[in-house]
Formats: sequence, C-alpha cells, structure tokens
Amino acid sequence: MDRRTTAGRLALTAIGLLIGGAFIGLAVEAARQGSGVLDAFDAWLLRIARFTFWQALLSTLLSVLPAILLARALARHPAFPGRAFILRLFAVPLALPAIVAALGVLALYGRAGFFAPFLSVAFNEHWPGIYGLSGILVAHVFFNLPLATRLFLNALESVPADQWRLATQLGMGARASFRFLEWPAMRAALPGIAGLVFMLCVTSFTIVLLLGGGPRATTLEVAIYQALRFDFDPARALVLTLIQVALAGSIVLAMSRLGASFSGDANLPVAPRRIVWHTPAETGLNATLILIGLFFVAGPMGATVIAGLRADLGRLATESAVFSATTTSLVFAGLSSLLCLILSLALVAARRALEMKRGALPATLLERATDSGAAMVLIVPPLVIGAGWFILLRHVGNVFAFAPVMVVTVNAVMAMPFAIRAIRPAYDAASARHERLCLSLGITGWSRLRLVDWPALKRPAATALAFAAALSLGDLGVIALFGSDQVQTLPYLLLQRMGSYRTADAAGLALFLGLLCLALMFIADRLGREKT
Repeated sequence: MDRRTTAGRLALTAIGLLIGGAFIGLAVEAARQGSGVLDAFDAWLLRIARFTFWQALLSTLLSVLPAILLARALARHPAFPGRAFILRLFAVPLALPAIVAALGVLALYGRAGFFAPFLSVAFNEHWPGIYGLSGILVAHVFFNLPLATRLFLNALESVPADQWRLATQLGMGARASFRFLEWPAMRAALPGIAGLVFMLCVTSFTIVLLLGGGPRATTLEVAIYQALRFDFDPARALVLTLIQVALAGSIVLAMSRLGASFSGDANLPVAPRRIVWHTPAETGLNATLILIGLFFVAGPMGATVIAGLRADLGRLATESAVFSATTTSLVFAGLSSLLCLILSLALVAARRALEMKRGALPATLLERATDSGAAMVLIVPPLVIGAGWFILLRHVGNVFAFAPVMVVTVNAVMAMPFAIRAIRPAYDAASARHERLCLSLGITGWSRLRLVDWPALKRPAATALAFAAALSLGDLGVIALFGSDQVQTLPYLLLQRMGSYRTADAAGLALFLGLLCLALMFIADRLGREKT
C-alpha cells in the first residue's frame, strides 16, 4: 500500500475521532438524561431557532443585494485610480477576527461611539447603541458585503473579453449589457454566494455574543455556550447542538449542490482590458455606490484603529496577563497551523495517489473521502465540537485542563478547507510532472516529500500556514468554552475586559490582535501571489 494512502487514512481517522468524539459525548449525556433532553424542547428553543433563521436571512439579503450593485459598478469601471486599493480593503474583513470587527462597530455606532451624537440628534433622543438585531445585521453586512462583492466581481471578470467587445460594437448601453452579459454571469453565482453568506450568518457566534444584547437576540450557538458555561444544562445544550448540526448539515448539502465555495477566494483575476461606454449619470451613480461601500467597510476599521490608539498601549504592553495571553495565542496558532498543514498534506497526497492508481475507473469511497474529508468539519461548527467534547471530558477530569489540546486540534481542523485549497493545485501539478520518474527510481515516503514535492510546495505551504495561524489567532469559539484564568488567549482576554467594562483596554487589545492577524494574512497573500 502506498504510504500516502496510509497517511490519508490516518488523517481521516483523526478528523473522524474529533467529530465522532463530540457526538459520543452528546450520546452519553442523552442516555443519562433521557427525559431531560425531551423536556428541553420548549417555546424558548423554538424562538431561538426562529431568530437564528431570521437574522441569517436578513443578513444575507442586506449583504448580497447591495453586493450585486457594487460588483457591477466595479466591473463597469475596470481601471479607475484606487480600484486596486478598494479591492484589497475589501479583503481585510476576511482576515479580521470577529471580535475585533464587533468592537469596531461598537466604536462607530455604540452609545458612546463616534456617530452617537449625530444619531441622537437624528432620532431626537439619547442614542441607546446598536445592540440587538440591528447590531448583528450591521456586523454581518460588514463581513459579508465585501466577500459577496468580490465573488460577484470574480464571476463578472470571467465573462470573455470578446463578448464585451461585441457588446461595444453593437452599441449596447448599460441596461442591455446588464441583461445579456452581466446578470447571466451573476445569476449563475448567486445561489452559491447567497448560500455561503447564509451559512456564515447561521453559524455566527462572536458577533451575536457581543452585539446580541440579550435573550431576544440569541442564536443557537450562543445558546449552546450559555447553557454550558453559565447554566450548566447539558440536556438543553444537547438539543441545541443537534438542531445546529442538522441545520448546518442541510446548508452544506444545499451549498455543495449549488457549487458554492466554502472558503471564498480572496484573490481576484486581473480586470480584463475592455472598453465600456458610460453616460455621465451612470458614472455618477456607480461612483456613489463605490464610495458608500468604501465608507461602510472602512468605517469600523478606522474606528478600531482610533479607539485602540486612545488606549494606554504602553501599560497594556507591560501587563503580565497580556504578555501571557499573547504568548499562548501565538503558541496555539503555531501548533494549529502546523497540525493543519500535516493533515491537509496527508489528504491531498492520498487523494492524488488514489486517483493515479484507479486510472479511468470510478472514484472509490476512500478517494471521495480524502477529497471532501475536510468539508466534514463545516457540518459541525467549532463551538458544537467543543460542546460535545466539553460534555464528554467532564466525566474524565477537569475539563479546563484539556483546553490547549482542544483549541489547537479544533482550530487546525477548521482551517483545513483553506489549507487544502492553497496546496492542492501545486501538489497535483508536481505529481503530474514527477510521478512516473519517482515510480521508476523508487523514490517514496519522506525522500519523495523532501526531494521532489517540497520544492513545489514551499510557498503554498507557507501560505496555508500563515492563513491557518491567522484563523486560529482570532478564534473565540472553542476557547470561550474551555478558557479559564490559567489558559487565556488574546480573544478570551479581550472578552473578559469587555465583560468587566474595561472598554479602553478592550479597544487596545482589539487593535493589537487585528494587526497580528492582518500581518499574517498579508504574508499569506504575498506568498500566494509569488510564482512557484
């Protein structure tokens, strides 16, 4: 048996144990509290599920519909000054931790935010802040409007240049171009983009935790966290988890049928050189749309920077708690990214080996598992995995003592879809060039990886490492359950400072955390753009 296949089996087993262990914990609790589980189905649970759907639907509509107009405006003007800057700015929310973005929204629209005096005058009363459904929607649109815009723009840039040339020769105006060229391309991408945004909003945890503002604005994931950390009601947490898994699984299934991309490509093709005729009215309207989108996305970022600079950064930098949390975050992020790369390489190599072995025959079950194994984690959000293991490990010992292992493992697996996306093309290309030579010379295992595959994988692997580290660094899902005074990361410490109303410290920590994650994402972007 090929060693790559064996490595792939081990990686799949590890993923299966992580997800299966969570369900074992849920099953054990269900068997122990059979009647309690049934009692957890009540009107409150139905209201939580209904609100989860409602806020996700509204967030999707408010993100996707403006993105269609904004992407079209950017596509109609492929060469104006500052276009590249706007597209890079629209990639920033992909790298920004949710807790940092939430603080940026509060710094801008909160009761003491920069816009609070103007909003108080506009509403003729003291501005109460943007908590509740309105805050959740603003934060979700901040994250998902740029993502949807870039994905729609990607679809528009895929329209062949000769079609644009023909449209110009025929004298098509803006309305005819939209009807015959732009809308068909965006309509094909619309279901997948809308499904992706809807799933991101359904599984949103940090945004709802910080901006929900009370029981009336609580989603399933936040309710799971509250049931375990505050109420310690495993029966209710079990029911909420099962509903969340069923909901996420149905969304992933629908998205896979629609061909949606789970990670969302942060890179865009170069805008094709084409001539597009505009009327002055269209140019003014497009410029207005672009400026509104620019200010909406840049506003929370700028507010985060200004609020962070107002904090006592010198004191924060010398605090032992901040130093310890930063060190813990960096160690966890490094270990998570390394584990993510190992598991992703194992799955990518195993899939390629099985594909080469079968030839023209249909793909086997194992090959399909190595191809889509990483997507398994998308069905079970990280907080749900943490909830299952939280219930299971409390029967073993001190559940908080397992925090490092759980945080590293879950964050590593959750970043695998992004890592596989980065390294798979390079590995497949290297295999296509050297597979027969390696077979003829008997180069296998570690020797093959070191001498043949690794030179082609260095840059994609570095990209995957940086991306996975950034995702782990800003994650609050698992550490929110397993964190304690002994094990704290920067997001967990930031959440504690917010809970104790030390908003200035929270703003400074948010700035520091955001800069760390953006630096890692910048490294990943630069490495990903280099030619291998």
